[in-house]
This record gives sequence, structure tokens and C-alpha cells, in this order.
Amino acid sequence: MIERAERVCQARGLQFTRLRRDVLAAVAAEHRPLGAYDIAERMSAPGRRVAAVSVYRALDFLTEQGLVHRISSRNAFVSCGHEHGAGAGLVFLICRTCGGIGEMTAPAVESALDQTLAAAGFTPTSRILEVEGECGTCRERGDLPEEPHRP
Repeated sequence: MIERAERVCQARGLQFTRLRRDVLAAVAAEHRPLGAYDIAERMSAPGRRVAAVSVYRALDFLTEQGLVHRISSRNAFVSCGHEHGAGAGLVFLICRTCGGIGEMTAPAVESALDQTLAAAGFTPTSRILEVEGECGTCRERGDLPEEPHRP
């Protein structure tokens, strides 16, 4: 993950600062989305507090470079180890039981969404699809959340 980030930044003439590296390492170490305050806490040491605002700046940079993704519904971030081309149709699968995040591409979904948006005359500023449910591992274990009682 860090090596990819170094290559991306070098190719684009951007600085991959120690803070950006540390933030990316903290996000990549987890297999669940992390918020900026969680990241700041993990990076802080006795006598050395990392400010959340600095983490947010680093996350903005890492997001712009495609090295992390923001999961809007969780206001949190996950690392991305690969590049996505235009029209990839990025979809996040969010397990509501374990909190894990799966990432996949769905070009057919992207194409259908393009057509729907064009028909509505709508121009999106962001198109990231988040789908919440249960992952295969939790389903196999029978580890499903209680459904709320509905009269």
C-alpha cells in the first residue's frame, strides 16, 4: 500500500509527507472503516498528540489521489490498493454485523446510472454506491443482527 502511494505521488510530482504516510498506514492496518478521530488517536503517543484537523487534511489528499475512499454513511475511510478507471462503477458492500467493507466494481451499474441521470438532466458531483447488508462470512456463521420488531 505504501509503495503504491509513493509511486503515485512521485509520478504526479506530489509530496508524500510523513503525516500522509502515517495516516495511510493507520487506515491500511484496519479491515474496517476508520474515522479521522480514530486515526488521530491511533497515531498519537504520550506527549505527542496528532490533531484531527491534520488527519482530515491528509485524508483529503489521500482521497484525491485514489489511495483511500470515504465511506459517507459511516463518515469514515478505507484504504484502496488498486486504481479504478473511469466508468468502473465503484460499489462498497458494508456489513452491518461485523462492520467490514468490501469493494467491487460494477460497470453495468455505472452505465445504467449514467443513463438514468442523463434522462433526469442531473449532473452528479460524486457517484459512490454504498450497499448495506450482511457479508458472506457473517451469513455463514449465522451472525445476523436482530431485526427490529414491526407490528
